[in-house]
Amino acid sequence: MAAITEVGITDTAAESRLAGAWHEFAERRTAVVALAAVVLLIGLALLAPLVAPQNPYDLTQLSIMDNKLPPLARGLDGMLYLLGTDDQGRDMLSAILYGLRLSLYVSVVATAIALALGTVTGIVAAYFGGRIDALLMRLVDIQLSFPAILIALILLAILGKGIDKVVIALVSVQWAYYARTIRGAALAERRREYIEAARCLALPQWRIIFRHLLPNAFAPLIVVATVQVAHAIALEATLSFLGVGVPITEPSLGLLIANGYGYMLSGDYWISFYPGVALLIAIVAINLVGDRLRDVMNPRLKR
Repeated sequence: MAAITEVGITDTAAESRLAGAWHEFAERRTAVVALAAVVLLIGLALLAPLVAPQNPYDLTQLSIMDNKLPPLARGLDGMLYLLGTDDQGRDMLSAILYGLRLSLYVSVVATAIALALGTVTGIVAAYFGGRIDALLMRLVDIQLSFPAILIALILLAILGKGIDKVVIALVSVQWAYYARTIRGAALAERRREYIEAARCLALPQWRIIFRHLLPNAFAPLIVVATVQVAHAIALEATLSFLGVGVPITEPSLGLLIANGYGYMLSGDYWISFYPGVALLIAIVAINLVGDRLRDVMNPRLKR
Protein backbone atom coordinates (compact mmCIF):
# COMPACT_ATOMS: atom_id res chain seq x y z
CA MET A 1 0.00 0.00 0.00
CA ALA A 2 2.85 2.34 0.83
CA ALA A 3 4.50 1.61 -2.53
CA ILE A 4 1.26 2.40 -4.34
CA THR A 5 0.88 5.63 -2.40
CA GLU A 6 4.48 6.61 -3.14
CA VAL A 7 4.01 5.94 -6.86
CA GLY A 8 0.81 7.96 -6.84
CA ILE A 9 2.51 10.89 -5.14
CA THR A 10 5.41 10.71 -7.60
CA ASP A 11 3.07 10.64 -10.61
CA THR A 12 1.07 13.55 -9.21
CA ALA A 13 4.22 15.60 -8.66
CA ALA A 14 5.43 14.88 -12.20
CA GLU A 15 2.06 15.88 -13.65
CA SER A 16 2.11 19.04 -11.56
CA ARG A 17 5.57 19.98 -12.85
CA LEU A 18 4.51 19.35 -16.46
CA ALA A 19 1.35 21.41 -15.99
CA GLY A 20 3.37 24.23 -14.47
CA ALA A 21 5.91 24.12 -17.30
CA TRP A 22 3.16 24.18 -19.94
CA HIS A 23 1.39 27.08 -18.17
CA GLU A 24 4.62 29.07 -18.16
CA PHE A 25 5.35 28.14 -21.79
CA ALA A 26 1.85 29.27 -22.84
CA GLU A 27 2.28 32.69 -21.23
CA ARG A 28 3.99 33.84 -24.42
CA ARG A 29 1.51 33.71 -27.27
CA THR A 30 4.15 33.80 -29.98
CA ALA A 31 5.59 30.57 -28.58
CA VAL A 32 2.18 28.89 -28.64
CA VAL A 33 1.60 30.01 -32.23
CA ALA A 34 5.08 28.76 -33.16
CA LEU A 35 4.40 25.41 -31.50
CA ALA A 36 1.12 25.11 -33.40
CA ALA A 37 2.97 25.89 -36.63
CA VAL A 38 5.57 23.22 -35.88
CA VAL A 39 2.88 20.63 -35.16
CA LEU A 40 1.05 21.60 -38.37
CA LEU A 41 4.23 21.34 -40.45
CA ILE A 42 5.09 17.95 -38.98
CA GLY A 43 1.55 16.73 -39.64
CA LEU A 44 1.63 17.95 -43.25
CA ALA A 45 5.03 16.36 -43.79
CA LEU A 46 3.94 13.00 -42.40
CA LEU A 47 0.68 13.03 -44.36
CA ALA A 48 2.15 14.46 -47.58
CA PRO A 49 1.27 11.40 -49.72
CA LEU A 50 -2.36 11.73 -48.54
CA VAL A 51 -2.92 15.50 -48.59
CA ALA A 52 -0.76 16.52 -51.58
CA PRO A 53 -2.82 17.05 -54.77
CA GLN A 54 -0.30 15.00 -56.77
CA ASN A 55 2.91 13.05 -56.42
CA PRO A 56 5.32 15.60 -57.92
CA TYR A 57 7.94 12.92 -58.62
CA ASP A 58 5.66 10.53 -60.48
CA LEU A 59 6.29 11.33 -64.14
CA THR A 60 2.96 9.83 -65.18
CA GLN A 61 1.14 12.58 -63.24
CA LEU A 62 3.09 15.47 -64.78
CA SER A 63 2.37 17.39 -67.96
CA ILE A 64 5.08 19.56 -69.48
CA MET A 65 2.31 21.65 -71.05
CA ASP A 66 1.40 22.84 -67.55
CA ASN A 67 4.88 24.18 -66.77
CA LYS A 68 5.35 27.55 -65.07
CA LEU A 69 1.67 28.19 -64.49
CA PRO A 70 1.04 31.06 -62.03
CA PRO A 71 -0.71 30.53 -58.68
CA LEU A 72 -4.45 29.73 -58.86
CA ALA A 73 -4.15 28.70 -62.52
CA ARG A 74 -5.76 25.57 -63.93
CA GLY A 75 -3.99 22.97 -66.02
CA LEU A 76 -5.12 21.39 -69.26
CA ASP A 77 -6.93 18.68 -67.27
CA GLY A 78 -8.76 21.26 -65.13
CA MET A 79 -6.61 20.74 -62.01
CA LEU A 80 -6.26 23.84 -59.84
CA TYR A 81 -2.67 24.73 -58.91
CA LEU A 82 -2.92 26.87 -55.77
CA LEU A 83 0.78 27.81 -55.77
CA GLY A 84 1.42 27.37 -59.48
CA THR A 85 3.76 24.91 -61.16
CA ASP A 86 7.50 24.76 -61.82
CA ASP A 87 9.39 24.39 -65.09
CA GLN A 88 8.59 20.67 -65.18
CA GLY A 89 4.86 21.05 -64.60
CA ARG A 90 4.97 19.92 -60.98
CA ASP A 91 2.40 21.28 -58.56
CA MET A 92 4.36 23.58 -56.24
CA LEU A 93 2.14 22.87 -53.22
CA SER A 94 2.76 19.14 -53.59
CA ALA A 95 6.48 19.68 -54.17
CA ILE A 96 6.71 21.82 -51.02
CA LEU A 97 4.93 19.20 -48.91
CA TYR A 98 7.22 16.44 -50.16
CA GLY A 99 10.28 18.67 -49.82
CA LEU A 100 9.30 19.58 -46.27
CA ARG A 101 8.88 15.88 -45.52
CA LEU A 102 12.43 15.14 -46.65
CA SER A 103 13.97 18.19 -44.93
CA LEU A 104 12.35 17.36 -41.58
CA TYR A 105 13.30 13.68 -41.88
CA VAL A 106 16.96 14.44 -42.55
CA SER A 107 17.22 17.08 -39.82
CA VAL A 108 15.44 15.02 -37.13
CA VAL A 109 17.44 11.84 -37.85
CA ALA A 110 20.73 13.76 -37.90
CA THR A 111 19.84 15.59 -34.68
CA ALA A 112 18.90 12.35 -32.90
CA ILE A 113 22.17 10.64 -33.87
CA ALA A 114 24.26 13.70 -33.01
CA LEU A 115 22.42 14.02 -29.68
CA ALA A 116 23.23 10.42 -28.74
CA LEU A 117 26.87 10.70 -29.81
CA GLY A 118 27.46 14.07 -28.18
CA THR A 119 25.68 13.06 -24.97
CA VAL A 120 27.82 9.96 -24.49
CA THR A 121 30.99 11.94 -25.24
CA GLY A 122 30.17 14.80 -22.89
CA ILE A 123 28.90 12.68 -20.00
CA VAL A 124 31.94 10.39 -20.12
CA ALA A 125 34.29 13.39 -20.21
CA ALA A 126 32.56 15.03 -17.22
CA TYR A 127 32.36 11.90 -15.09
CA PHE A 128 35.91 10.56 -15.54
CA GLY A 129 37.72 13.90 -15.96
CA GLY A 130 41.49 14.01 -16.21
CA ARG A 131 43.11 12.93 -19.46
CA ILE A 132 39.87 11.51 -20.86
CA ASP A 133 38.14 14.85 -20.36
CA ALA A 134 41.09 16.76 -21.85
CA LEU A 135 41.29 14.51 -24.92
CA LEU A 136 37.56 14.54 -25.67
CA MET A 137 37.19 18.26 -25.13
CA ARG A 138 40.15 19.02 -27.40
CA LEU A 139 38.39 17.05 -30.11
CA VAL A 140 35.28 19.12 -29.45
CA ASP A 141 37.30 22.36 -29.60
CA ILE A 142 38.84 21.34 -32.93
CA GLN A 143 35.44 20.54 -34.41
CA LEU A 144 33.89 23.80 -33.16
CA SER A 145 36.78 25.86 -34.53
CA PHE A 146 35.71 25.18 -38.13
CA PRO A 147 32.57 26.64 -39.76
CA ALA A 148 29.79 24.05 -39.99
CA ILE A 149 29.18 24.70 -43.68
CA LEU A 150 32.88 24.17 -44.47
CA ILE A 151 32.99 20.77 -42.73
CA ALA A 152 29.76 19.69 -44.42
CA LEU A 153 30.99 20.74 -47.86
CA ILE A 154 34.27 18.87 -47.44
CA LEU A 155 32.53 15.69 -46.28
CA LEU A 156 29.98 15.76 -49.10
CA ALA A 157 32.70 16.46 -51.64
CA ILE A 158 34.37 13.25 -50.45
CA LEU A 159 31.27 11.10 -49.85
CA GLY A 160 29.08 12.35 -52.70
CA LYS A 161 25.35 13.08 -52.82
CA GLY A 162 22.72 11.13 -50.92
CA ILE A 163 20.37 11.39 -47.97
CA ASP A 164 22.61 9.19 -45.84
CA LYS A 165 25.63 11.30 -46.79
CA VAL A 166 23.83 14.49 -45.75
CA VAL A 167 22.91 12.89 -42.41
CA ILE A 168 26.56 11.98 -41.82
CA ALA A 169 27.62 15.55 -42.62
CA LEU A 170 25.01 17.05 -40.27
CA VAL A 171 25.96 14.67 -37.46
CA SER A 172 29.61 15.59 -37.90
CA VAL A 173 28.92 19.30 -37.39
CA GLN A 174 26.35 18.94 -34.58
CA TRP A 175 27.62 16.38 -32.06
CA ALA A 176 30.16 18.75 -30.48
CA TYR A 177 27.43 21.19 -29.36
CA TYR A 178 25.73 18.45 -27.36
CA ALA A 179 29.03 17.23 -25.93
CA ARG A 180 29.93 20.71 -24.69
CA THR A 181 26.46 21.33 -23.25
CA ILE A 182 26.06 18.04 -21.40
CA ARG A 183 29.60 18.23 -20.04
CA GLY A 184 28.91 21.59 -18.40
CA ALA A 185 25.67 20.36 -16.84
CA ALA A 186 27.20 17.05 -15.75
CA LEU A 187 30.18 18.75 -14.07
CA ALA A 188 27.77 20.63 -11.82
CA GLU A 189 25.74 17.49 -11.05
CA ARG A 190 28.82 15.34 -10.43
CA ARG A 191 29.52 17.24 -7.20
CA ARG A 192 26.06 16.60 -5.77
CA GLU A 193 25.46 14.37 -2.76
CA TYR A 194 23.46 11.73 -4.62
CA ILE A 195 26.43 10.98 -6.88
CA GLU A 196 28.70 10.56 -3.85
CA ALA A 197 26.09 8.34 -2.22
CA ALA A 198 25.91 6.17 -5.34
CA ARG A 199 29.69 5.80 -5.34
CA CYS A 200 29.68 4.86 -1.66
CA LEU A 201 27.18 2.10 -2.45
CA ALA A 202 29.71 0.71 -4.94
CA LEU A 203 27.27 0.93 -7.84
CA PRO A 204 28.68 0.18 -11.29
CA GLN A 205 30.02 3.26 -13.03
CA TRP A 206 27.74 2.81 -16.05
CA ARG A 207 24.73 2.78 -13.72
CA ILE A 208 25.85 5.95 -11.94
CA ILE A 209 26.37 7.68 -15.29
CA PHE A 210 23.23 6.62 -17.15
CA ARG A 211 20.77 6.11 -14.26
CA HIS A 212 21.70 8.99 -11.97
CA LEU A 213 23.97 11.57 -13.59
CA LEU A 214 22.54 11.73 -17.13
CA PRO A 215 18.82 12.16 -16.26
CA ASN A 216 19.61 15.10 -13.98
CA ALA A 217 21.88 16.80 -16.52
CA PHE A 218 19.76 16.18 -19.62
CA ALA A 219 17.39 19.17 -19.44
CA PRO A 220 19.65 21.69 -21.28
CA LEU A 221 20.02 19.25 -24.16
CA ILE A 222 16.29 19.48 -24.92
CA VAL A 223 16.68 23.17 -25.67
CA VAL A 224 19.86 22.66 -27.69
CA ALA A 225 18.29 19.82 -29.68
CA THR A 226 15.27 21.98 -30.58
CA VAL A 227 17.48 24.78 -31.87
CA GLN A 228 19.78 22.36 -33.67
CA VAL A 229 16.85 20.86 -35.59
CA ALA A 230 16.24 24.31 -37.09
CA HIS A 231 19.96 24.69 -37.74
CA ALA A 232 20.05 21.28 -39.45
CA ILE A 233 17.12 22.23 -41.69
CA ALA A 234 18.86 25.44 -42.72
CA LEU A 235 22.20 23.71 -43.31
CA GLU A 236 20.62 20.89 -45.32
CA ALA A 237 18.75 23.45 -47.44
CA THR A 238 22.00 25.34 -48.02
CA LEU A 239 23.84 22.21 -49.10
CA SER A 240 21.00 21.18 -51.42
CA PHE A 241 20.82 24.71 -52.85
CA LEU A 242 24.53 24.49 -53.66
CA GLY A 243 23.94 21.16 -55.40
CA VAL A 244 25.91 18.93 -53.02
CA GLY A 245 23.09 17.72 -50.77
CA VAL A 246 20.25 15.35 -51.56
CA PRO A 247 19.97 13.99 -55.14
CA ILE A 248 17.68 15.65 -57.66
CA THR A 249 15.35 12.64 -57.59
CA GLU A 250 14.51 13.38 -53.92
CA PRO A 251 14.56 17.18 -53.71
CA SER A 252 14.20 19.00 -50.43
CA LEU A 253 13.17 22.62 -49.90
CA GLY A 254 16.68 23.82 -50.64
CA LEU A 255 16.73 22.10 -54.02
CA LEU A 256 13.27 23.45 -54.84
CA ILE A 257 14.55 26.97 -54.16
CA ALA A 258 17.57 26.32 -56.36
CA ASN A 259 15.36 25.03 -59.18
CA GLY A 260 13.41 28.29 -59.26
CA TYR A 261 16.31 30.65 -58.58
CA GLY A 262 17.01 31.17 -62.27
CA TYR A 263 13.42 32.29 -62.90
CA MET A 264 13.23 34.92 -60.16
CA LEU A 265 14.03 37.83 -62.50
CA SER A 266 11.87 36.54 -65.35
CA GLY A 267 8.60 36.97 -63.46
CA ASP A 268 8.11 33.33 -62.43
CA TYR A 269 8.86 34.17 -58.81
CA TRP A 270 6.59 31.51 -57.26
CA ILE A 271 8.86 28.61 -58.25
CA SER A 272 11.47 29.72 -55.72
CA PHE A 273 9.47 32.07 -53.49
CA TYR A 274 6.96 29.67 -51.93
CA PRO A 275 9.52 26.97 -51.01
CA GLY A 276 11.56 29.77 -49.42
CA VAL A 277 8.55 30.90 -47.39
CA ALA A 278 7.93 27.33 -46.20
CA LEU A 279 11.59 27.00 -45.18
CA LEU A 280 11.48 30.35 -43.37
CA ILE A 281 8.31 29.44 -41.44
CA ALA A 282 9.78 26.09 -40.35
CA ILE A 283 13.07 27.58 -39.13
CA VAL A 284 11.52 30.59 -37.35
CA ALA A 285 8.81 28.49 -35.67
CA ILE A 286 11.27 25.90 -34.35
CA ASN A 287 13.63 28.62 -33.12
CA LEU A 288 10.80 30.39 -31.28
CA VAL A 289 9.81 27.15 -29.57
CA GLY A 290 13.42 26.47 -28.60
CA ASP A 291 13.86 30.01 -27.28
CA ARG A 292 10.78 29.68 -25.08
CA LEU A 293 11.88 26.26 -23.84
CA ARG A 294 15.18 27.82 -22.79
CA ASP A 295 13.35 30.45 -20.74
CA VAL A 296 11.10 27.86 -19.08
CA MET A 297 13.80 25.31 -18.29
CA ASN A 298 16.47 27.75 -17.12
CA PRO A 299 15.39 29.54 -13.92
CA ARG A 300 18.24 32.06 -14.26
CA LEU A 301 16.63 33.51 -17.40
CA LYS A 302 13.22 34.07 -15.80
CA ARG A 303 12.27 37.67 -15.44
